[in-house]
Amino acid sequence: MKPISNALHTHLYLSPRFADKKSLELKSVSNWDPLPPPPPPLQLSQSGQINCDRSHHNYDICSINGPAVLDSKTSTFYVVDPPTSTPPLLVENIRPYPRKWENFVMKGIKEVAIKSGPRSPKCEAQHKAPALVFSVGGYNGNFWHEFNDGLIPLFITVNSIFPDEDVVLVIDKARDWWVRKYADLLQTISKHPIIDLDNDTTTHCFTSATLGLISHGFMTIHPTLLPNSATFTHFRALLDKAYGYGHGRNLPSKYNSPATRPRLVLISRKGSIGRVMSNQAEVKRVAEEVGFDVIVFEPSFKTPLHQAYALINTSHAMVGVHGAALTHSLFLRPGSVFVQVVPLGLDWVADVCFAKSARAMGLDYMEYKINAEESSLVEKYDKNELVIKDPVAYRGNKWSSAVMDIYLKEQNVKLDLFRFGVYLEQVYNKATKFMDKEG
Repeated sequence: MKPISNALHTHLYLSPRFADKKSLELKSVSNWDPLPPPPPPLQLSQSGQINCDRSHHNYDICSINGPAVLDSKTSTFYVVDPPTSTPPLLVENIRPYPRKWENFVMKGIKEVAIKSGPRSPKCEAQHKAPALVFSVGGYNGNFWHEFNDGLIPLFITVNSIFPDEDVVLVIDKARDWWVRKYADLLQTISKHPIIDLDNDTTTHCFTSATLGLISHGFMTIHPTLLPNSATFTHFRALLDKAYGYGHGRNLPSKYNSPATRPRLVLISRKGSIGRVMSNQAEVKRVAEEVGFDVIVFEPSFKTPLHQAYALINTSHAMVGVHGAALTHSLFLRPGSVFVQVVPLGLDWVADVCFAKSARAMGLDYMEYKINAEESSLVEKYDKNELVIKDPVAYRGNKWSSAVMDIYLKEQNVKLDLFRFGVYLEQVYNKATKFMDKEG
């Protein structure tokens, strides 16, 4: 793997102080196709060795069907030994990040060139494997986006193009903190060291090259679009291999001991980020009175994923207000209970971000949709205003920045303890059955 160095550089990327908060928010996806049609046949270039498919709304993908050379200094791939007939020079450019429809984001993604000539530079490092090139720029730094825009498309692409073949990962914006955070998972996908497209200066040779990642939509894997019919369950198994028992880790004893009460993980949000549960302590107490062993979990940029996995994978239920931290639901065991607290105006976002993936993994997914009285927005707006009374109508067809600011940033929740307590009794019954069955 790429060596970890420069502690100060890492700190800057880990610290929320240096994060562009606006860039980490979920942006408009009004034109997103939730179930794309099967990809059309690739359109061959003049040389027949470079293929580029630009027909998708979400991504472009290009490939060199044969030996390829990467000049890291110029971020350029060359076709090795083009045909003796010497076709006209062909140049393709691609920004390998699967948010093609967001121009302002794509402008920040490095453009990689593919050339059919002239003669490729001399090879300095030979790899007996294909290259897979992609960027983890864009919204990287937001846990949900790291999976939605990176790791899940990576899984889809590997299973689409290299289902039985090892690959070399060539990554743009592979910051030290990101490599450290996902090292176990990346090593599970590829046994080769990462090639850092930003800092590497070596000329590399590969058996072939694919540039770009395939995306099926928000937190979505469509088995019918994959040659090996891989599902979200297979992605969950990959996570288990990387972070669970399959990776040879011993889970902490406090999480590994036999449970006498079902364990509920309460995801915590703090500060001025919005969607904070202002009466979290009281909610924890009510959950304990219902019968749960409650663990409050407040993940940060520095939380090691194997520790988060150890906690959540051995729990029986998870509850949290809609937010990026709920991406940890990917670590829950199939059959366990996942409750998403849905603030006003976020029904659609809650569904595309977490509900679909939860159901696809076989979780017992539940939603607690707050009433207007449980939202802090009633302190700012009249209950008869459209923003409170009918968020769907207020939002209209666009998930604009102004709407996002209201429902994602300005809104906190204060749960009705009686109403939520009654709801938690249903959660408890399901979690108890799961605990009795799976331990």
